Amino acid sequence: MAATQTDSIRLPAPAQEGLTRDQNRVVWLLLIAAFVAILNETTMSIAIPDVMRDLGITAVAAQWLTTAFMLTMAVVIPITGFLLRRFTTRQVFIAAMTLFSAGTLVAFFSVGFEMLIAARVVQASGTAIMMPLLMTTLMTVVPPHQRGRMMGRVSIVISLAPAIGPTVSGFLVQTVGWHWNFGLVLPIALLSLAAGARWIRNLGETERTRIDVLSVVLSAFGFGGIVFGLSQIGGHGGEGPDSGPSPVTLGVSLGIGVVALLLFGWRQMRLQQTDAALLDLRVFRSLNFSLSVAQLGVMSLAFFGAITLLPLYLQDGHGLTPAETGLIVLPGSLAMGFSGPIIGRIYDRWGTRVLLIPGAFVVSGMLWMYAIFATADAPVWLLLSIQTVLSLGLAMSFTPLFTASLGSLEPRFYSYGSAVVSTIQQVAGAAGIAVLITVMSAIAGGSSSLAPQAAAEGTRGAFVIAAIVSLPLILGAFLIRKPADQPVGAPPAH
Repeated sequence: MAATQTDSIRLPAPAQEGLTRDQNRVVWLLLIAAFVAILNETTMSIAIPDVMRDLGITAVAAQWLTTAFMLTMAVVIPITGFLLRRFTTRQVFIAAMTLFSAGTLVAFFSVGFEMLIAARVVQASGTAIMMPLLMTTLMTVVPPHQRGRMMGRVSIVISLAPAIGPTVSGFLVQTVGWHWNFGLVLPIALLSLAAGARWIRNLGETERTRIDVLSVVLSAFGFGGIVFGLSQIGGHGGEGPDSGPSPVTLGVSLGIGVVALLLFGWRQMRLQQTDAALLDLRVFRSLNFSLSVAQLGVMSLAFFGAITLLPLYLQDGHGLTPAETGLIVLPGSLAMGFSGPIIGRIYDRWGTRVLLIPGAFVVSGMLWMYAIFATADAPVWLLLSIQTVLSLGLAMSFTPLFTASLGSLEPRFYSYGSAVVSTIQQVAGAAGIAVLITVMSAIAGGSSSLAPQAAAEGTRGAFVIAAIVSLPLILGAFLIRKPADQPVGAPPAH
């Protein structure tokens, strides 16, 4: 049926009404696998103090447990566009879950820092593949008029896993030790791997293309250099004047990243003329995709920056325990996750603007509320309310942005579009954490143990920056449209 929304881009009508039993099973297996991977990613921060004591390492060394994971993600994600075109759904899933399970197993039995770092890198290699695989599969098999509600399920994965991860990690660390962060995840990962090997069949067609090694190298230096630089900026804020990298190191890292990215883009534009690009940049020829990805990047900056900054403020500015902090953040994350399917149905029925416009106003408004009310004596109920409303505003934005961005592309570009979306999220998240934590630390005085008043002042300053950055979201919400229904698997338009 042709879309009737006033904000829709006109495309042909859908050709099927729903998922087959096998397709539905594949989608749920991918959702579970992605949930486990993201859950694992969010448990490490709580465990780091205990890991430091147990392995006898410094805070600077321990930071590499997170930095190495982020770097690996940044290097692998841009390659997933090629992987998803070259190999079958089943092959990619088995490879991703095997890597993730192997890394988790090694981490569980780690007896030294080097062993744990290696395990985190292997884990991240599998994690990096899961979200692009999930997004590409959804775009391939789900009828366009049902994509919103399916992307709503993805929002549950994205928001619920980070919400419960730190809480579960804190409980495990206090009771049975940090190794069991991995011990809890391992059997679920192995079951997912076994179920996928048993039931997942290939969806879509593969292409016998060759990988361009130079593109891989440029991508690694480009995205890796930028994410490394940003993670170092954000990672050492508040650790003391001698704990962070020198300005020269940061400048070199970011400089190499920018230059390598420019060369990477030039290389892709040449290769895409023969359909041989590692990451086909023709996805940006769609204005709606480009606008949606830019909007998603700003939203990710606000989301990841806020969920990193808020716990620091609550603990340093209000003296709350990690468990109490988790309980304050949890309601918003739960609301964000469980509202996803409802928001998806609204998107399917009414399009983007009914969600994006109020969502943008809510997100920007709540960031300004934090900038005003994040004081040392702010009532906890007010902070909880702001965080919950902010989470709902983000939920109103993420689902339509995921769906509208990829839905604006020709089917042959779904895998590349998924890789771009995941890469933008990774880089924007690193930037959000780096900028907000650095601003907070600079205003508060740069000490590792902040007085409540200093922590509050630093937090308000950081949220002022986030609120200013969020203002373009309001304009973007009026510009992004819902692609009208297009047949699943339709041949690309010429």
